Amino acid sequence: MIKSIEGNFDHPEVNQLLKKHFIELRAASPEGSAHVLDIPGLKIPSIKFWSLWEENKLMGCGALKFLDKNHGEFKSIRIHENFKGKGNGIKIVNHLINEAKKLNIKRLSIETGSSNFFAPARKLFDNCGFKPCKPFAHYEEDINSLYLTKLLDNN
Repeated sequence: MIKSIEGNFDHPEVNQLLKKHFIELRAASPEGSAHVLDIPGLKIPSIKFWSLWEENKLMGCGALKFLDKNHGEFKSIRIHENFKGKGNGIKIVNHLINEAKKLNIKRLSIETGSSNFFAPARKLFDNCGFKPCKPFAHYEEDINSLYLTKLLDNN
């Protein structure tokens, strides 16, 4: 059974996973094209963050940023190394989608990289029904970024 915990950035395993996430994404994206948030950036009031645990082992994490009252953006979705390649990414995305629905979000969007490094993320979001879109919120056209969106059925 999967357990989610909201806002536990200071747990050592969560903190380590996020730091690894920041380092890898910044290294994989050219300067000016890395949009990953650090821990202080994830702690702002317009963002909700969850870690997901299976049998007391950290599976991964993800965040939901409110762009407005009906539009949310996924941030910092990361799978722990021990859970990669086993279909767990969809569990985290589905958890975030369900949380967004509880918060009456009608549209979810995400910015991800366009390089090969980000191919698994693009495949995951495609499998979850996200479609390419124009840049949203503060983003601008960037050959290193891909923008995706999905309308939610809140019934």
